[in-house]
Amino acid sequence: MSRTMIGQVALVSGVGSAAGIGLACARRLGTAGAKLIVTASSARVAERVAELRAAGFTVEGRALDLTEEAAVLEFARWAEERWGRIDVLVNNAGMAMQGSPEPLVELARMSLADWNLSLARNLTTTFLLTRAVLPGMQQRRYGRIVHVSSATGIRAGNVGEAAYSAAKAAMVGLNMSLALEVAGQGITVNAVAPGWIATESSLPEELWAATRVPVGRAGRPAEVAAAVAFLASAEASYITGECLVVDGGNSRIENKGA
Repeated sequence: MSRTMIGQVALVSGVGSAAGIGLACARRLGTAGAKLIVTASSARVAERVAELRAAGFTVEGRALDLTEEAAVLEFARWAEERWGRIDVLVNNAGMAMQGSPEPLVELARMSLADWNLSLARNLTTTFLLTRAVLPGMQQRRYGRIVHVSSATGIRAGNVGEAAYSAAKAAMVGLNMSLALEVAGQGITVNAVAPGWIATESSLPEELWAATRVPVGRAGRPAEVAAAVAFLASAEASYITGECLVVDGGNSRIENKGA
């Protein structure tokens, strides 16, 4: 892989799982030459930092609750102090936190607490971390922001996932407006929307559903990371406000009975 990101610093959230999209993104950006800042909601992030360092990457990391405004602001200050800049932000955190699975409840029975929890972890986290990192990018007049949204909410839906769908759709809406706000400042804002991706948190029924995808399998975290890395690169400088769906063609099926 071309090392086109030497001298840049990339911050990736949601890097707790050993087989997740966040770690795959960190590896891909690190392989391109970026120094890495990673975070996750639990102490597992220390294990990921150790793995990345063992693989030869330059990386720092901290556990963080990205729904806490003060904690996010302090973390962003700390992150910028590591190497004096954040060039790339990948907002991957969401869906589930260790010990706190995503509530799957039909809307008629959903509590306000469950609704607020899903929006907080899947949408507010992106708002808080982006807002904290953005001023530095504006000052340097360069930045790449990539949100990890989902095919759920923008192309399809699932029973019991109204809150999650709303949050992921709202992330794409945020993406479009923010892209316009910073378009003249050397900053691009894009999203990727994964479909069925095989990770440690994949349920058996999700892996079964992935066998019905047109390409015949679940996606791999590295395939999502490849899309993220492209949108985070200098080569994507004329792409902003867009959402790239990575779902093996699943959302294109019209005849579901075929």
